Amino acid sequence: MDIIKITSTTDRYNFHSHTQFCDGRATMETMAQAAADAGFEHWGFSPHSPVPIESSCNMAESRTSLYLDEVARLKARFADRLNLYAAMEIDYLDDNWGPAHPYFKSLPLDYRIGSVHFVPSDEGFVDVDGRFESFRTKMERYFHNDIRHVVDTFYDQSEKMLEAGGFDIIGHFDKIGHNASMFKPGIEDEPWYRDRVNSLIDLITAKGVIVEINTKAWDSAHRIFPSRRWLDRLIENDIDLIVNSDAHYPDKTDAGRDYGIWLVSRLRRLHHTLNQS
Repeated sequence: MDIIKITSTTDRYNFHSHTQFCDGRATMETMAQAAADAGFEHWGFSPHSPVPIESSCNMAESRTSLYLDEVARLKARFADRLNLYAAMEIDYLDDNWGPAHPYFKSLPLDYRIGSVHFVPSDEGFVDVDGRFESFRTKMERYFHNDIRHVVDTFYDQSEKMLEAGGFDIIGHFDKIGHNASMFKPGIEDEPWYRDRVNSLIDLITAKGVIVEINTKAWDSAHRIFPSRRWLDRLIENDIDLIVNSDAHYPDKTDAGRDYGIWLVSRLRRLHHTLNQS
């Protein structure tokens, strides 16, 4: 499937969503119905992948066949209204588990999203995504409140995932910035932090993966991932961008996407104008 060809012909797409197979709050059928009713033309299901650790947010490996069967059923049901796709948001843990693992290569997926949610600690992998209250507790319990260590480790994980490959889209690549900036306001403006993100963008450019502009938190926190501050570099580097809502609820299918699409379009026009002058 050619994701960029699809996104170049219509804005009515979303390739990142979650349902009952992981931490979503609706069935796949309910989500597909909501997407069709909202006028989407292309919709991708992307449950959090199975992981070999304890995680209430991730799909169990034993349910993968059920998930793929449900995608096939819904593809047939909505064939006249909506193009549906089977994908996964695959968690990178280490060299032994991530998008490049043979297990994920063996699955009949239409595309793969590579994301980092977990970072290693002395007590195992810790999910550093989610609500800030939980993040703050984990910072004290697992990381001695060393926010630089957590941020560095998050970007180390991201770089290792890119080097290993096996995915088409990198998901919310600076997601750690949200909780980190609440833990230590201003951290994203510190030179070392900017260096980490710029280094990651260089690697993304070299590897040629698609970057998602994740708009899930726009309505609630006025935040997109990656942050607005990085979009100019992504566009200057001619990186392929798509705008995903990362929907977990049927009434959030389009959450923030209008803003994301408008912003990317505006910045691309400005970049084109500057290059012509």
